[in-house]
Amino acid sequence: SSNEHKLNFKKSKETCLSYIQDALLQKQWKRAAEFLTCYIESLEKDYSREHIGPSEMIWRIGTEILWHHSQSSIKEFNCFMEQMKTLGVKRYLKVCLEHVFHLLCNGQIDEAYQNLSLAESWRFGEQTAIQDKEMKLIQAYRGLLDYCSWSKQKNILLEHGEDGFSDLAVEQEMHSYFRKAAVNLKEIIKIPGVWDIFVKCYVDLLEFYGDHNEAHQVLNEYAYNSKFPANPNAHVYLYQFLKRQGESKKSLISALKILHDIVPSHELMIDFNTMLQKSKKRKKRRLGLEVIFSALDYAGWKENAKAWSCLARQMKQIVISEKHLDWIKQEWNSRKDWWPAFHFSRYLAKRNWQENKSLSYEKALVAGILLGKDCKYFKYISHQGCKAQLKRFRMLKKFVNRHSPVYLRISG
Repeated sequence: SSNEHKLNFKKSKETCLSYIQDALLQKQWKRAAEFLTCYIESLEKDYSREHIGPSEMIWRIGTEILWHHSQSSIKEFNCFMEQMKTLGVKRYLKVCLEHVFHLLCNGQIDEAYQNLSLAESWRFGEQTAIQDKEMKLIQAYRGLLDYCSWSKQKNILLEHGEDGFSDLAVEQEMHSYFRKAAVNLKEIIKIPGVWDIFVKCYVDLLEFYGDHNEAHQVLNEYAYNSKFPANPNAHVYLYQFLKRQGESKKSLISALKILHDIVPSHELMIDFNTMLQKSKKRKKRRLGLEVIFSALDYAGWKENAKAWSCLARQMKQIVISEKHLDWIKQEWNSRKDWWPAFHFSRYLAKRNWQENKSLSYEKALVAGILLGKDCKYFKYISHQGCKAQLKRFRMLKKFVNRHSPVYLRISG
């Protein structure tokens, strides 16, 4: 019967899809391709009108298989993508974008640009308005490739100077690429979203032509506009721009303060700490101690010699002056239960000594102040340093012994 046929077809289709999924999860690309072929053949016998779901799956699954299959070629992939573009207008621009990404990954920049230009000229009734966001992405990536061409011409011009007819031709071509790139890049970054690469390229164009006010405005908008999602890179780009422009330390600190709030483990926290330590304001120096303690809470910073040096230097200054010991105590109170095992074990002392003696020195100083002269890490490093007759380690041992009362005050 007709109903029985439909039920059997649905069941076999679902079974086939489960086999494809299993093959994909196990990275059995050849087996997945065979089942996909069966799936497509079975769809040709399907007389129902529900083609939207299967066409989407064929595109997604087929792309994944061709991307990884050892015997697939760029020619086959291109042919497949062209076929997918005809499956449904609702996904036309998305398929175009994915095709472009594949071409770019394979170094086919001219082909990618050509595909973007064709996609940009695509029109299909009401679908054009519905897919407005995809169209803006198409234009943005074309702007990105125009930027790459501009950058290439710029490098040629800088290498050969600015004299002669050939250089004039290069400069004119470069300005042409600049205009095309700037228009499309400017449009995409107006839409709330994460547009890191587009923002960087647009700012590079503006800076090259001396439009620093516009570049500053773009970066400010990208970093501080509440309509845009929170994005650490936006504050990094703003900080780097301000630094290039020689802006005041107040502006630099302001940019990094927000970055610290979002990502306390960011690599720029060393720069932030250094600036804060040089400040004459007590509040900023206090923040500097908090910043470096927070960074060292993360595993990626465990063996960062610069970070430990920053912390050791500031703690040493506080201990010698015996002012603001409460700063250290406040930071240590929330860490004393887990930092000893995380940073100051005997195992880490042995490894640090073997791999980086400068790191072990800085860490031993911090460990000695925080945990006293009986700390396993401090005892091992100071013993090894004295045994190796290294003067700085003898001085380290004397310093910690001399200021042992400080440990009692910090430990409470």
